[in-house]
Amino acid sequence: MHVDYPSLAKTVAALTEGETDPIALMATIACEVHHADDRFDWTGFYRVVAPGLLKIGPYQGGHGCLTIPFERGVCGAAARSGEVQIVPDVDAFPGHIACASSTRSELVLPVRNGAGALIAVFDIDSDRPDAFTAEDARALSAILRDAFRDA
Repeated sequence: MHVDYPSLAKTVAALTEGETDPIALMATIACEVHHADDRFDWTGFYRVVAPGLLKIGPYQGGHGCLTIPFERGVCGAAARSGEVQIVPDVDAFPGHIACASSTRSELVLPVRNGAGALIAVFDIDSDRPDAFTAEDARALSAILRDAFRDA
């Protein structure tokens, strides 16, 4: 099954209309995205809580790492660079943090508020290798941009 992104975008927009609380937005998006595709085994947010530090936020799936410094892992790379990270093989990513030993590939997208400040990263892990595409990154980036524009 692959995501029907136009339908997912409409659902998220309807559920989050008028919401400005970042945590409420994150919880809703994590739930909707996680259940949209069986490639997504862990779906959630790491929030920027201090300079150079991410802390786990709302997520779906097994336990995640509680804190991630910007210097470490795929989430840290996305936060540090402000760029989407598509990692087809996590074992080949220097400094990958194995929060779950089953994870084979990962997609991490920076999350910005309406003022353009980085407030979090959105992390999706898959137990399948090479699970993510540029289309996933494009469509999810648009959903995140629309959802957090007033946060």
